[in-house]
Amino acid sequence: MKQHNILNYYVGIDIGGTNTKIGIVDDKCNIIIEKSIKTLPELGVQKTFSRIWKTTQEMADTINISEDNIIGIGLGIPGLIINQSIIKRAANFPWGDNVNAKHLMEEITKKPVKVEKDVNNIALGEYLFGEGRGFKNILVISIGTGVSAGIIINHQILSGTTGCGGEFGHIVINPNGLKCGCGLTGCLETYVSTAGLLREAKKLITEKNSGLISKQFQNNLQQLEVHHIFEFYKKDDAIAITVIENFCRHLAYGIGILLNIINPDAIIFAGGISKSADVIIEKVNKYLHNYALQASMENLQFRSSKLLDSAGIKGAAALIMNTDKTENL
Repeated sequence: MKQHNILNYYVGIDIGGTNTKIGIVDDKCNIIIEKSIKTLPELGVQKTFSRIWKTTQEMADTINISEDNIIGIGLGIPGLIINQSIIKRAANFPWGDNVNAKHLMEEITKKPVKVEKDVNNIALGEYLFGEGRGFKNILVISIGTGVSAGIIINHQILSGTTGCGGEFGHIVINPNGLKCGCGLTGCLETYVSTAGLLREAKKLITEKNSGLISKQFQNNLQQLEVHHIFEFYKKDDAIAITVIENFCRHLAYGIGILLNIINPDAIIFAGGISKSADVIIEKVNKYLHNYALQASMENLQFRSSKLLDSAGIKGAAALIMNTDKTENL
């Protein structure tokens, strides 16, 4: 096996509810090797972190990198993170509150560790290596089972006092709406998420039973996935059009609030739904003038992530890297 000449390596870890992505990067943040494993958070935080580190050691061994040359580890976790250390609350993980993830991972690995909210790491990855390069202020919007924004202002990650920075998915838009997992009622996230898209589409398919999407999925709604809705939207299916229009109108409302408060240079869409960013950007722009100041939209750029899954790995690794690029972060 070829021995790598570079001595310093870093690990970027993006922990998700279902899968965890692990990458070993060089001192330029190029991914040397990456792997995805099942997270299995129900086993507890100690076992989860231990399994992740064991996999990382096996990855390093595979490419003949000495563990001694791994300088540090960056972690991304869905939840509220304080001081790049404490998981105040992990989203949908049965780990309890106020878990000192930094301390625990450092005990397991004997390496320096920094921890951030997953979407903040994605934003950092985009800012340093992706579509956010060259900008001072960016919003990175990640849409999946929930919706959140990674915010970089004046070259710095905005985390907030208790890790709530960027949680615009919990703006209440309908006090009589659905109960959100956060405990509030009618959050934006209940409409602007993959779950919200699917719920609305299934409801209309059942009620209307018309058009192409109904013909294909009326009798097997469980097989309907988000990408199907966008595919049928492009085929001018009336139900798909209604669902996407409502989704983008609600998203524009949330983005409008962020624009009026933060006034960024660029908005970058990340997460699985970014594959349909062309439709989302077009429709959000259709509604955005209803919610955002005209001045906040001047020179605003919309972009779609090209890094995809590697943004979270690179951003997590960049947290721990001692380079000029990250000294302000």
